[in-house]
Amino acid sequence: MNKTFAFASHIRHHAVLCSSAAILLGALGAGNAVAATSAPAPTLESATAAQKEQIRQLYLTLLGREPDAAGWAWWADSLDKGVSIDYIAAQIKASPEYANRKPTVTPSDTSTGGMPKIPATTYNYYVSPTGSDTAAGTKAAPFKTLARAAKAATKPSTTVWVAPGTYAGGIRTTANGTAAGRIYYVSTTKWGAKIVPPANSTIKSAWDNRGHYVSIIGFDVDGSKLGNGTKWTLGIYTGGSYNVIQANRVHHLATTIPCNSAGGSAIGVDSYYKGVKGDVIGNVVHDIGPKGCTYVQGIYHSTSGTIMNNVVYRVGSAAIHLWHDATDLKIINNTVSSSVFGIIVGGGNYYFTSAGANNVHVHNNIVFDNEYGISEQGKTGKNNTYRNNLVFQNPKYNFRLLNGLTHTNTISSNPLFVGYSRTAATPNFKLSTSSPAIGRGISTYAPATDIDGRARNTSTGFDLGAYQH
Repeated sequence: MNKTFAFASHIRHHAVLCSSAAILLGALGAGNAVAATSAPAPTLESATAAQKEQIRQLYLTLLGREPDAAGWAWWADSLDKGVSIDYIAAQIKASPEYANRKPTVTPSDTSTGGMPKIPATTYNYYVSPTGSDTAAGTKAAPFKTLARAAKAATKPSTTVWVAPGTYAGGIRTTANGTAAGRIYYVSTTKWGAKIVPPANSTIKSAWDNRGHYVSIIGFDVDGSKLGNGTKWTLGIYTGGSYNVIQANRVHHLATTIPCNSAGGSAIGVDSYYKGVKGDVIGNVVHDIGPKGCTYVQGIYHSTSGTIMNNVVYRVGSAAIHLWHDATDLKIINNTVSSSVFGIIVGGGNYYFTSAGANNVHVHNNIVFDNEYGISEQGKTGKNNTYRNNLVFQNPKYNFRLLNGLTHTNTISSNPLFVGYSRTAATPNFKLSTSSPAIGRGISTYAPATDIDGRARNTSTGFDLGAYQH
């Protein structure tokens, strides 16, 4: 592949993409383009999901906004001409738009993209599609598969660094970290490491974690291309305690399975193995389960913990569903849409308790354009709170609460997303400048940043939903 397409990490912060095709093509000129190699010219269509995400991050870094159609077109044209990244950087930094830009993101957005900072750990292993499972798993000699890395990552204070590429799923992880030394599995580029069904699947999960104090961060779980064997009904499943599922994308999963009580979910936090305190933070979940199948959920949680800053849409049943032994949960600043149910809070079919879902706090969410909005079902407690949510255009009902509970400071109007459509491949759920969700949140339990790392505080205000404007 033409070298001009590769984004090495050391030049990532020195390159930008233009927002205006006319300005930059004029600035570059045909005579300034570096001669293309003899290899086939890369195009935007040939870009991987990881490369497209890098392009997006570059826009955010120096122009403070998402790429537009003209920018994407310019990028593809530049690739075809073999223009070097360094030359692009110099020309864009000299352009009027860069000089007059008004960034809308903070430094935390561009440095993390919603990815958490990983602390230094005692043990580190590396995985790459070009590695070998007979290698040492070092940075210079990485493993090839996640399954091999999981066999090596057996001690607390371990990080597994996974390079961009495609990896077979059906992973089982059982090792335990500790409160002082977690086990981290990290995609080095957000959504760059893609987990797909293997040629012959033997388990129903893309990733089945039973360990405690484990973090799974930044992966793309894509169930769209099925192989033989067992169909996936679960994306990222965890049955351990004190686990974190963060900044992943789980999509096109279980869309062709039979609709029966075996059920399924994109992200599942389960109390069946007596797990507690599971945190689901900053994930994007979409196109999950057969439409209208009440057994397949987006985020399914049956113990204690948090569900924050997630975007969930087009789910066969509920975007967010609490059940079984769910209790002591905070459901804060999520955006859910285009599903049957928005948020279900309830308990039933218990494993170890019959207390019901109590001490559940549902604040600052946007629940828009589902069949049903926010509902309590099964057994629930009297200490649940529903504050400062935008709940609108859920025709069956917007709220259904039990035990005489009421919701407060609810906004009943269109959230005015930047680019929403029920059927769009990638709806834009960010808030337009006219959105009634801006500044309408409550600080209680609100996360410090949004899904992309933008700050939420008394200075910036607390917006509703996963995105801070």
